[in-house]
Amino acid sequence: MVDIHSILAEHRGKPKHDDTQEMGARSQDHGPSTSEIPDIFFDKIIVDFKLSRIEILVLMYIYRRVWCFPNMHRTHGISQMMSHTEMAKNLGVAIEDVYSSLRKLEEYDFIRTIRAGQYFSRRFFSKELDDSFEQTYDDFEI
Repeated sequence: MVDIHSILAEHRGKPKHDDTQEMGARSQDHGPSTSEIPDIFFDKIIVDFKLSRIEILVLMYIYRRVWCFPNMHRTHGISQMMSHTEMAKNLGVAIEDVYSSLRKLEEYDFIRTIRAGQYFSRRFFSKELDDSFEQTYDDFEI
């Protein structure tokens, strides 16, 4: 019977390439990070609202810009100005799909357009959920 240790001892791995520069550049661009998304999104919003994949991507993109990244308008739930073209590029979707998703998300009242590229987004996605979690927006009402 062949011993696993003898097999591993005889095994020759692939020759290693020096990818340290490439790996270093990649890790700087896409280092590990986290964003806090309330569980209510997974437990209620995804279940109760039949959002498409692109609508979820756009909603999460705006949500992260408002609530997860540094934002001086955070207490009001307003995003900084952003480019629709840049959003489409970052999400890897067509600009028309971004516009369609924005309209749909406004119909659900998850977001509201302040002006082109700037959005109001509730912390808990809907007015009812914000009220139940006692989230206010410094008397900012649309």
